[in-house]
Amino acid sequence: MKYYSTNKKVSGVSLQDAVVKGLAEDKGLFMPDSIKVLPQTFFDNIENLSFQEMAYTVAEAFFGDDVEAEALKKIVYNTLNFDVPLVYVADNIYSLELYHGPTLAFKDVGGRFMSRLLNYFIQKESKTNVNVLVATSGDTGSAVANGFLGVEGIHVYVLYPKGLVSPIQECQFTTLGQNITALEVDGTFDDCQALVKSAFMDAELNAAMKLTSANSINVARFLPQSFYYFYAYAQLKKLGKEENLVMCVPSGNFGNITGGLFAKRMGLPVKRFIAANNRNDIFLQYLQSGVYKPRPSVSTIANAMDVGDPSNFARVLDLFDGSHDAIVSEISGVSYNDLQIAETLKACYAETGYLLDPHGACGYRALKEGLEANETGVFLETAHPAKFLETVENIIGEKVEIPMKLQEFMKGEKKSLPLTKDFESFKSYLLSLKA
Repeated sequence: MKYYSTNKKVSGVSLQDAVVKGLAEDKGLFMPDSIKVLPQTFFDNIENLSFQEMAYTVAEAFFGDDVEAEALKKIVYNTLNFDVPLVYVADNIYSLELYHGPTLAFKDVGGRFMSRLLNYFIQKESKTNVNVLVATSGDTGSAVANGFLGVEGIHVYVLYPKGLVSPIQECQFTTLGQNITALEVDGTFDDCQALVKSAFMDAELNAAMKLTSANSINVARFLPQSFYYFYAYAQLKKLGKEENLVMCVPSGNFGNITGGLFAKRMGLPVKRFIAANNRNDIFLQYLQSGVYKPRPSVSTIANAMDVGDPSNFARVLDLFDGSHDAIVSEISGVSYNDLQIAETLKACYAETGYLLDPHGACGYRALKEGLEANETGVFLETAHPAKFLETVENIIGEKVEIPMKLQEFMKGEKKSLPLTKDFESFKSYLLSLKA
């Protein structure tokens, strides 16, 4: 499979180069030349497959031409060694709980898959000293850091906005040490993302050190996020509830919903998608006006969605050939402020006993308000509520049990380096590592 850039000035790129480079030379995001439609026999039998078996079939369609079968199978099976349960909440609405991996967030799938695929290519070429740059609004950093922890020949630099991630999220990537360095940026997630993108475009920096990204701008990060859409459908099929499926995705950088759109292009029977936003509703405004106007992000209690210029919008646009009409025919959008998010979280817990996190609350409310009578709704519950401990406890007025996995992270000592949002300072820091 070859890859091209969304800016259309780069094409014919191998999977290995697309993964290692992360971003195309023309500043675009890589897209596969084609999207394979899976055979009907796969969907006829999908409810009888394990999550790993199902994901391997999907992964083979994307990566099978470039990765040996046994190696790819090993990557998939090692990545997905946890379950993703579908839980009924209320009113024909189900939660797909994506937080049962090592860092209790949905990005464990993409982060772990990418770390193993990148390591596969590095070992294949006998390359070392690869530097992974990742900007995070909370969960990406922990998933990537834990995915690459201890991997020889790779060093990860996690850039995160100072004071804008939850304390537990921060613990998950600032206490690891070894080959993980946390950089605390005096700015927003968008500033962190801008630093990473600028680094990839800087000729002097790239000549001095091998750089790649682990954000959803990397094809190896966002494509595996299609796996769990198939698994949601399979679990609904077991229940006889797979018809008129609506997938609702809490959305920040839009890699997650892009994975869902790819799943649909591969034949997954999804009727429509809803992108649920917090106050950072740039995509919703595009849906309403046809004009994309990024702006500085604002801080909310659903901090992982605090993105003012979502990178993967370029992929969504490319997938629909730039047609606004085509996009709105498949995707609708909603936006909620902090008060609405808190109200939803509290009401859902009181009425159903199901505890949402602030991001899942956006997805649940969107389905409560927008699901039609003959539809089945699934929202992606992207992180364990305990990762936003103070926020959730203040909303429900009760203590939230902290899973043992998170408790272990909280025992570590914070190790991070302060950084301004000035690119030249970041560049000087990276170059100093080579001195």
